[in-house]
Amino acid sequence: MNRDGRRSLSNEMASVSLDLEALGHLVAEAQRGDRPAADRLVREHQRWVCSVIYGVSGRPDLVEDVAQQVWTQVWQRLDSLKDPRRLRSWLYTIARNAAIDAGVARKRHRDANVGLDAVKDGLGDRRAPGPVRWAMGNETHRALLGAIEALPAIYREPFALRHLEDWSYARIGEALGLPVETVETRLVRARRLLRESLKGKIEP
Repeated sequence: MNRDGRRSLSNEMASVSLDLEALGHLVAEAQRGDRPAADRLVREHQRWVCSVIYGVSGRPDLVEDVAQQVWTQVWQRLDSLKDPRRLRSWLYTIARNAAIDAGVARKRHRDANVGLDAVKDGLGDRRAPGPVRWAMGNETHRALLGAIEALPAIYREPFALRHLEDWSYARIGEALGLPVETVETRLVRARRLLRESLKGKIEP
């Protein structure tokens, strides 16, 4: 990484630190029973929670139901969060475990009628950036969805956060507990696997 890259990363991490301070105050207010603060937490993290669920499970049909279960657990256990600034890693653990449990409870199946539109609907955002823009037709979105679902979870999770949420490498690393270099390596591998899987099926 060159000097400019290191400077940019340092500035980004400083911004993350400042953001964590504000997040800590918001969580503390929610723990005291402040309903507007609780509502804001949901608004600001709902899309990310959905991306985590999809990244772990690869199942767009599970996203909405599992997200509701996640928030139920969050409100039941919010008082147990001792350091409010750790909300994101704490919330990630809850969302990841809920997605795994849901995947185990429901037999995995492939529904030919479920396309990438279902993923975007579940994430509450129709502006899917990056390679996800490929999925514009009935034939291509099924192929892309199947390829994403087939990715190993260690690649699918950062891929979903990067290309469905447009998160920076630093923010993904914070959420997943990984060095930025590892995030970058996994994303490179995820894109390579997708290209190999989609070769001859989708025209970029």
